[in-house]
Amino acid sequence: MKKNVKRKARPRPQPQCRARVENQELDSPWRTFNWFKKQELKRMLENFTVDNPDVKDIKVLVAGQIGAGKSSFINSVNNAFEGRITSRALVNSSAGASNSFTQELQGYAIRSGRKKLPFVFKDIMGLEPGVLAGSQTEDIISAVFGHIKDGYKFKEDQALVHRGNEQGQHYISHPGLSDQAFCLVYIIDAVTVNFTDEKLIDKLRIIRQRISAKGIPQVVVLTKVDEACPLVKSNLRKVYRSKKIKEKMELCSAKVGVPVSNIFPVKNYHDEIETNDDADVLILKALEQIAQIAHDRLLDDA
Repeated sequence: MKKNVKRKARPRPQPQCRARVENQELDSPWRTFNWFKKQELKRMLENFTVDNPDVKDIKVLVAGQIGAGKSSFINSVNNAFEGRITSRALVNSSAGASNSFTQELQGYAIRSGRKKLPFVFKDIMGLEPGVLAGSQTEDIISAVFGHIKDGYKFKEDQALVHRGNEQGQHYISHPGLSDQAFCLVYIIDAVTVNFTDEKLIDKLRIIRQRISAKGIPQVVVLTKVDEACPLVKSNLRKVYRSKKIKEKMELCSAKVGVPVSNIFPVKNYHDEIETNDDADVLILKALEQIAQIAHDRLLDDA
């Protein structure tokens, strides 16, 4: 007779994915954040007033690498107020697109229902590492200072001021206070920030140095945080408990030169068909900080 041999039970596979997610979570949030202030933030921004009779709205220039989510961020801000998905700033849906979908300088006023809010986001052509690729640093600097009108079509090979067009239809020789942007927002992809080409970072540094000399503040909006971290993808409210997102924000600060206090993680709306309170409150908080920083700059010029 054959003896009954007791087989050893095979060890169960360890839930490595869960362990990796848990290891990414800090014991406590590293930044205080109130997830229940959406309506309060929305009301405050809807009632925001500009304390200068010569300026009716706060202009903010939005710059960033191709595919980082510049236009998506503008739409997401609008979505948070409208309570629905909007697409006023056209977005390129092609995966891995190598060319900027935005080709012209275009201003987008933020609305809440039928009310126009005093915030205008200026969307520009995406940045690329190459010297003659993407929007030119001189064009971005000129746009911040109010020298370029809406409708100007960006050229990859040469900036507007170098083409003999200073007196052309898109150039403002002596911009007024209302023509200027009072804050530059860099849109940076959390997924690729570790691998950002140094040539692109050099462009951002040049822009930062030039506009900082004139006192223009800068903010970073870190997009795609859900794609960059499994913990955040499973629960957006863990964004300030995520070790990975904290490290990416610190890296972003070191690369671009913007303090961490001026870096705001968000999840843009991309493939959703309905808005979400958690995504909205992150976006509205970023806008609140941008508006206050930009308004402080305006008051300094008053």
